[in-house]
Amino acid sequence: MLQALTAVPVHDPAAMLAAGARALDEDGDLTAARRFFDAAYTTAERDDRPDAMAEAALGLAGLWVHEQRTGVASALVESRLRWALARVGFDSPLAGRIRVRLAGEADYRAGTSAGILAALAAARSGDDPVATADALNLAHHCLLGPEHAAARHALAVDLIGTSARTGRRRDLLMGLLWQTVNRFLDGDRHAERRLAELRALLANDDHLAIGFVVAAMDVMLLLRAGRFDDAEAAATACARRGHEAGDVDATGWFGAQLVAIRWYQGRLGDLRPMLDDLVHSSTLSAVDNACFAAQAVAAALTGDPAAGSDALARLRGRDLADLPRSSSWLGTMVGAAEAAYLLGDADTAATVYDLLAPFADRPAVTGLGVACYGSVHHALGTAALTTAGLTTGAADRAVTHFAAAVAANRALGHRPATVHSRWRHATALTLRGGPDDYALARRERETAAAAAAALGMAPTTGDAETAAVEPLRLSRQEKRWRIDWGRRSVVVDARVGMLHLAVLLANPNTDVAAVDLAAGVSGLASAAGAGMSDQPVLDDAARRQYQRRIAHLRADIDASTARGEHRRADRARDEHDRLATALTGALGVDGRSRRFTDNAERARVAVGKAIRRAIDRVAEVDHPIAQHLRNTVHTGLRCSYRPE
Repeated sequence: MLQALTAVPVHDPAAMLAAGARALDEDGDLTAARRFFDAAYTTAERDDRPDAMAEAALGLAGLWVHEQRTGVASALVESRLRWALARVGFDSPLAGRIRVRLAGEADYRAGTSAGILAALAAARSGDDPVATADALNLAHHCLLGPEHAAARHALAVDLIGTSARTGRRRDLLMGLLWQTVNRFLDGDRHAERRLAELRALLANDDHLAIGFVVAAMDVMLLLRAGRFDDAEAAATACARRGHEAGDVDATGWFGAQLVAIRWYQGRLGDLRPMLDDLVHSSTLSAVDNACFAAQAVAAALTGDPAAGSDALARLRGRDLADLPRSSSWLGTMVGAAEAAYLLGDADTAATVYDLLAPFADRPAVTGLGVACYGSVHHALGTAALTTAGLTTGAADRAVTHFAAAVAANRALGHRPATVHSRWRHATALTLRGGPDDYALARRERETAAAAAAALGMAPTTGDAETAAVEPLRLSRQEKRWRIDWGRRSVVVDARVGMLHLAVLLANPNTDVAAVDLAAGVSGLASAAGAGMSDQPVLDDAARRQYQRRIAHLRADIDASTARGEHRRADRARDEHDRLATALTGALGVDGRSRRFTDNAERARVAVGKAIRRAIDRVAEVDHPIAQHLRNTVHTGLRCSYRPE
């Protein structure tokens, strides 16, 4: 590169500008172009040549909008553009091009488009096709939100037509690239035809920067096919090409590709250290917030709900609706829906649902075809699942969205996303519990499991779909209860409701009368007979531990009260009351079994409340396990745990 720079006369701004234009327009070598244009600007400023300064400043701004990501670099380029604008004639073509670039940069960072569209209108009214082409290209950058599809298509067609007037190869390539990107963003079944056309143009004469985007699309297509190893190898090669081109997005796009690959492999938690660093990287676009969502999901999956909630809160800011509608917006919303589901954040889920609803039929493609998370219907179903039980009709909506997601993902050829949507469809059907829902859920799980095995995917996504694989297990650990479910494991405090859950979980698909649960072990043994597990819920050793702990708490209450430590006394009193209730519920106040056969309604109410309180406590430490319990534990006069 230094040899190329020294081969051009540094004292001649015109030669430097020509070399920079070749590097940018013909070769797509952004690094070389920047060096040529920087040298040209320095020389032109020294020699007081305003037109050359303007051309060099425009060249430094680059091919894409917001190429300069650091505060120093972006401020320097903007300062040069404004200084050059002040030196050239207001009505000159160069002044018009500078105003176009400044409008595009400002709109992109703000997530708006009014300024660049006004600049485009002004350029069209003039007679400079280069200014028009620049405005069309920059306007496209600022209209990458899902609501701008129609406007983008018109811009891309116009840019291809304008390229015949500019004579610049880059304008033709960019117009065809934008057409290809738009078709992928729309989920057009013919998107790959445009990609093949673009690839053919590059085969004869490569363009590093545009070829980098094509390589990113290839990674997305390999991921859709479920070829994870090939996708990861292609992502590595794509990042290498991006760095060779000097594209600042090389780092962020590689991170986004790895996130998508690991997510569908069931290994997103592996990337948590990388995400914790990437989320603050200066290489990310000013309007890219997807890393916060991925960070929240990864933290939730690795058993750190506090960190997940913090990342989700940072993403939300004052209002989730304020996030700019950039090319990463749909992917960000998908991540927000997933994090809200894993963390049990119903408020965030409801907001995401409202924001995504207008775009239900679109694929969640991030960047310029960098990664794809399947149909937006999947995220809408996930958000609806999170609010199930709080919002009327949420379970029905979840079932509808996941059924639509399965169909849409199959149409996209996105095999991993289809598997995930089938799993979630089964979860939603189980939650709704209609006459035919359990049978359909079983078929969906079986189909998903077979497809996952063929693709080498993990059998679950780490959340409520685990119900499709194995039941939940509950065991005592001294004075607490441990819950194991697939790869998830949590420990919670002893509560009377946990005793009831222990009996139900030890006897899946078995009805147990609420009066027998309330009466304790002896009553349960006579009520369930041979169908009950022979594992005691409260054996002699456990009973003695309960009694010793209760005695200790009584002493602690008295001592704390005497010292005036009322908060400590209250905590001890709360635990004392819970343990005393549990012991009484299992054995009776006289140490013998107690039955509520004379008051079945009293037993129904008491047992139902105790189980719900226990599940609420589980939800504080692990929402997916709690959601599974809510879906599968049924209370009433007869109670049961039905994981199928």
